[in-house]
Formats: sequence, C-alpha cells, structure tokens
Amino acid sequence: MPLPPRFEPEGVRPELFDAAMKALDRHDRRVKGDRIGIVDFSASSSQPRFHLVDLENRKITSLHVAHGSGSDPAHTGWLQRFSNRMGSNASSEGAYLTSDYYYGGHGRSQRLVGLDATNSNALERAIVIHGAWYAEPNMIGAHGKLGRSQGCLAVGDSLLSRAFDHLGEGRLIYAAKLA
Repeated sequence: MPLPPRFEPEGVRPELFDAAMKALDRHDRRVKGDRIGIVDFSASSSQPRFHLVDLENRKITSLHVAHGSGSDPAHTGWLQRFSNRMGSNASSEGAYLTSDYYYGGHGRSQRLVGLDATNSNALERAIVIHGAWYAEPNMIGAHGKLGRSQGCLAVGDSLLSRAFDHLGEGRLIYAAKLA
C-alpha cells in the first residue's frame, strides 16, 4: 500500500514545519501529537504567523501573534533577537508544552512550559498565551504591525478562544526564526 502524501500545511514554510515535527518527535513522551502550534518569527507581526495545525485532519488556521518588546526594541514589527533571561521582555525560541489555564491581568491565559534550553525559563518568566488589544488584526491597518508583549504569545482578544480551542493542555508549540 502506498504511503499517504506528505502533509505540507499551506502557509507554513516547509523548513519550519519540518523543525516543528522534529521537536514533536523529540518531546513525544510529554506532548499529545494530534495538534500543534507553530510560530514563524521570521515573518513580520503584520502577517498571520501563529499556525494552528491539526495533524490528524490536515487543517490549518493562522492567527496574528505579537512578539516581545525586548525582541524588537525599535518596534519595527520584525523580531530581531531572542532571549531566555529574566527581565528581557523578549520572546524565546524552541518547543513549549501548553499547560494549565488561569485568570490574570490579561484575563484567561495559558501557561507555557519551555522544553528546550532556549526557553527553559518560560514558567519562571511567566511566558504565556494571552489575549491583548494590541494584537488585534485591526492594529495592522492603523499601525502596519502589532504591538509588543513582554515576551508572551499575545493574540487578539477576539481570537484567543480559537487558539485555546485548538491547543488545549498538553500540546506542543514550536517557535523559531529560520533564515
């Protein structure tokens, strides 16, 4: 019996998808393998770069997501650098495990556990998924880019439930900037 065709989610760069799948294989004992999130930090914040991929049904939804102010000090809309340091206000690269939900300063939010050395301080830094007015797509029309977070994956308040419904607890998010 021939193998099914390789899944290549539309809108996700193949090399980034491959890196995310390798991260899923690396961390397969800790994460569920049916759905993942992929953040393409090589794209501008004006682009929908948070890809929610349903691996079983081969479907994808892409959302806008902000990056940290420490990753883009000049507020160009482009991520310049990553950091895993406390107080950096920067985004971190690598694989994350989605954890529990809680209510905080941004309303309903979801904790992220860093699975790699490049994001191992995510819990301590309170790097989470949350909604934010500055991550609404209408910011692009007004400013040409989204606002910036303190390193969190901030999506528009109006789209937050889409991310939460897709990911749930125990799934992988892979964030990277590949050349």
